[in-house]
Amino acid sequence: MTLSEVAKLLEAEVICGEQYLDQELEFAGASDLMSDLLAFGQPGILLLTGLANTQSVRTAEIIDAKCVVYVRGRRPSQDGLELAEKSKMPILSTKFLMYKACGLLYSRGIRVTGDR
Repeated sequence: MTLSEVAKLLEAEVICGEQYLDQELEFAGASDLMSDLLAFGQPGILLLTGLANTQSVRTAEIIDAKCVVYVRGRRPSQDGLELAEKSKMPILSTKFLMYKACGLLYSRGIRVTGDR
């Protein structure tokens, strides 16, 4: 599934990085605890979070995530947005709750981080 397909599935607004939405992905990870993502995230994941500050973008950078999707209509802070643009990190925002967003992705074959 491409990030563009994810955006459509989640009815998400593309906040930045539209030119990078042709990337394919297999895994997703969801958490508002960045420490969990640092411990269990893996390169190439789609990160779903409701934590809309700079730390979510920094964490995505560290674990080499492909994209950050903010749930519940959240949007990144201005500092986070600037960091994402500098890092060429696509940022999406969906009005769905994290539970629904994860369920939709799972139903389309996106696996949980570490699930083989």
